[in-house]
Amino acid sequence: MKTITVLLADDHHIVCEGYRHLLALVKDIKVIAEAHNGREAISMTKLHRPDVIVMDLSMPLLNGLEATRQILAEHPDAKVIILSGHNDDEHVNRVVEVGASGYLFKQTSAQSLTQAIREVHAGNKFFSPALVKRIENRYTRADKSGVWQLRNSLTSREIEVLQLIAESHANKMVADVLGISTKTVEKHRQHLMKKLNIHDTAGLTRYAMTEGIIEGNNRTAIV
Repeated sequence: MKTITVLLADDHHIVCEGYRHLLALVKDIKVIAEAHNGREAISMTKLHRPDVIVMDLSMPLLNGLEATRQILAEHPDAKVIILSGHNDDEHVNRVVEVGASGYLFKQTSAQSLTQAIREVHAGNKFFSPALVKRIENRYTRADKSGVWQLRNSLTSREIEVLQLIAESHANKMVADVLGISTKTVEKHRQHLMKKLNIHDTAGLTRYAMTEGIIEGNNRTAIV
């Protein structure tokens, strides 16, 4: 029996620990690494090449959605299962659009999680049963309605900068995290404001929260 290797990505250490203990009871699944923000998830995927990545949707520095987008761009065969407390159509559609292999509610049972890991590893999709019909009925409409138009006008780097700004990181910190100059960060900030027709940082933060790029409790004041 082949062992399925798993990367856990969640900013709550106790959550990762819980999943790790649950999966340790399953003979054909092995947790080989943990990440606690989206940027770590990307680097850990590159380092360990796990069979399946179990990804929290809301994480600091880089959210799970954008981390998934970047992982799949670099590793198209990667299998990502999103775990989230959100069950609204907007979040579900975004997960489908970005190319994740599965979406489970955080309240899911250990049995559902192990089933999902096995299914996506086999090349199938796995979504919480309550979501299947909604995905079938709404994803096509989301494409036609233009609901993604404004968000998709942002580049991956602009989304990264937007999240860090919305988390109250100063330009120097954003530059250090992304490995770019503070001047480039300021240019990205200006482009974001122009593209979104937003004129201050508070507006960018509200937009990031509305779009699910950050949640209110993800903001960290940087002095």
